[in-house]
Amino acid sequence: MLVSVSFQVAAPDSDWSRLVVIALGAAILIVSAWAAQARHALVRLAALVAALLALFALVLLAVTGDVPRGTAALVNGLLIAFAPVMIAAGVVRDLRASREVTLRALCGVLAIYLIVGMLFSFLDAAVGTLGSDPFFTTDPNADRSDYLYFSYITLSTTGYGDLVPGTDVGRMLAMAEALIGQIYLVTVVALIVANLRPRRAEAGAP
Repeated sequence: MLVSVSFQVAAPDSDWSRLVVIALGAAILIVSAWAAQARHALVRLAALVAALLALFALVLLAVTGDVPRGTAALVNGLLIAFAPVMIAAGVVRDLRASREVTLRALCGVLAIYLIVGMLFSFLDAAVGTLGSDPFFTTDPNADRSDYLYFSYITLSTTGYGDLVPGTDVGRMLAMAEALIGQIYLVTVVALIVANLRPRRAEAGAP
């Protein structure tokens, strides 16, 4: 996740970089299935889906010489859409097996939070690129890093106001992301962290 986010911010929004982002999205899906200890059939299915979507982008680049921004956003969204579900299943399985909140479970719920932010950035980019109107009223020529920045700012409900969605679909996505981000933090993450601290205290007690 950190490699993908850093690359999307640092690299120019070009055809080759979109292909790299798709490859990183495929890696996120496969690693999520592996880390969540999903059943072997699900791991194979995740690897197959990732390989097919990455191959589609590669063929598109070879045939047309271009990976359209809207197509790349949709492919990336499809790649990582199922990762939070697999990680959540792995966290629940880990909690049931260990009967306690572990650092592994905390990392899992935080990974879900980061993936949701990236997923919304791809959705916003797809809407802004494929739609007839610009996604942002303040920046009609927004690139990939702008969408990523806006998504995480919205998810954390910071809202600086420098990027403002100008379409009904964009406002709806921003509203949904802000609600999901806030509710997730004050419920799931707060519950995991609250139950992690007492375990540490008990472990250090004589």
